[in-house]
Amino acid sequence: MSEESPQQARRYGTTTDRSGYGNDLAAGPVLQYGLDETVQSLRGRPQYQNGDQTGATLLKEPDLRVVLIALKAGAGIREHDASGPISVQTLSGRVVVEIGGDRRELGAGQLLMLEPGIEHSLEALDESAILLTIGRTRYEVESKAG
Repeated sequence: MSEESPQQARRYGTTTDRSGYGNDLAAGPVLQYGLDETVQSLRGRPQYQNGDQTGATLLKEPDLRVVLIALKAGAGIREHDASGPISVQTLSGRVVVEIGGDRRELGAGQLLMLEPGIEHSLEALDESAILLTIGRTRYEVESKAG
């Protein structure tokens, strides 16, 4: 019986919870996306047509998540905080990220990074696409010991 190397033991492309994603979440040791094509696909979804944020999770690993989000002008993401560090990269359009009353406008090609726990919201000023990256997150573990 042969031993697995650490590389073989590592399960790439798995998720902590596939429910709600079905076949929409790709898995594998190497993933590649055409972001422009994916944004166009998102813009064709009913949620986008209704003015809601529309996203696709491109990668969902325990320590890293990458989400592509398409927004119509005026659409946004309500105030929240992230349990891990995040980056928001504007691929197209313009968005405003509000952080405690401070408004930061991001145009195409700009990047904003926030530490965990910082409350923020986001609003699209134009039809926009952003790439959201979330680093290691806190996990709430319920103890079943009584």
